[in-house]
Amino acid sequence: MIDFQVSNQDGTARAGKLDTHHGNILTPIFMPVGTLGTVKAAAPEELKALGTQILLGNTYHLHLRPGDELIHKLGGLHRFMNWDGPILTDSGGFQVFSLAKLLKREEEGVVFRSHIDGRKVKLTPESSIAIQQNLGSTIMMCFDECLELPAEREKVQRSLELTSRWATRCKDARTTDQALFGIIQGGGEEGLREESLQQLQEIGFDGYSIGGLSVGESNEEMYRVTRHIAPRMPSDLPRYLMGVGEPRDLLEGVEAGVDMFDCVLPTRNARNGSLFTSHGKISIKQARFREDPKPLDPECQCNTCQHYSRAYLRHLYLSGEILGMRLNTLHNLHFFLNLMKNARNAILENRFAAFKKEFLEGYQQDISSGGCHPESE
Repeated sequence: MIDFQVSNQDGTARAGKLDTHHGNILTPIFMPVGTLGTVKAAAPEELKALGTQILLGNTYHLHLRPGDELIHKLGGLHRFMNWDGPILTDSGGFQVFSLAKLLKREEEGVVFRSHIDGRKVKLTPESSIAIQQNLGSTIMMCFDECLELPAEREKVQRSLELTSRWATRCKDARTTDQALFGIIQGGGEEGLREESLQQLQEIGFDGYSIGGLSVGESNEEMYRVTRHIAPRMPSDLPRYLMGVGEPRDLLEGVEAGVDMFDCVLPTRNARNGSLFTSHGKISIKQARFREDPKPLDPECQCNTCQHYSRAYLRHLYLSGEILGMRLNTLHNLHFFLNLMKNARNAILENRFAAFKKEFLEGYQQDISSGGCHPESE
């Protein structure tokens, strides 16, 4: 199981410590996404050196390939990928919504065709938990139904009630000491979000997450829902905002009282040549960097910025060199992890509002890259 303590609160923003049997996590924290048992272009040893404290894996993907029973036979996901720190596994609900060809959704669960080979697969709350237990993750997520927004209130109501019934079955199916988080649904309806939270609290979980955001709604809609529901979540348990990860999104979530975040954005963008800096995103492929000897971000202390020029990174990208993807990925991950580290320090020093304001004034956000959920990794 896990133990969570809040070290300091600055407004509704909080700094905490999450103790697990795979190691401790200082929050707020960003979790790099390792959907298939790997954070693309980065080795576990490099992730450790960057200060990564917890990784995210995915039930849907690892069940389809290479298979959760094989991973269990080989010692579990930690041994399989050579990562001894905490791992959180998503339940697969979002991937069924976003990737698979859904054939049937019913009380029992869902039937879909694999996006890999088209074979028919059935996923239920019980099988999702069984897969995650085979993987041996530190934190498991309940199997939920994710809706595309906007959606009619009646449809959202039915969906959150189904998610709650599935959450009960997930908890009943757990036979290990792995932590289990419930997922709050309810779309953009504040009242339905509260109703979902109440139903999940009556079941009782080790932590609670906000699901069903970054699925088509505006940024302001996402912030409104997060600001409303996060402070109402249990204060003595970790709060997780799923699949949301532009830098501003993270800081808005932290300010609302969220502790944990994940997103494919830093790694996916890195492979596409879109790099995060203290003054906003840049596209390294642009011709203006052809002869630029400066580091990517003069204010950054990562290995990429300390040793390589913008001109070199542009050359690697245009040449399709693997090293370019790796250097870009390590920089972007450092940027996100460092942002959360600095946010935590600001909370501990009761200056988070000033930190957020100063960061956003220097960062000209480009939101053209789209959403953040793990299906693209």
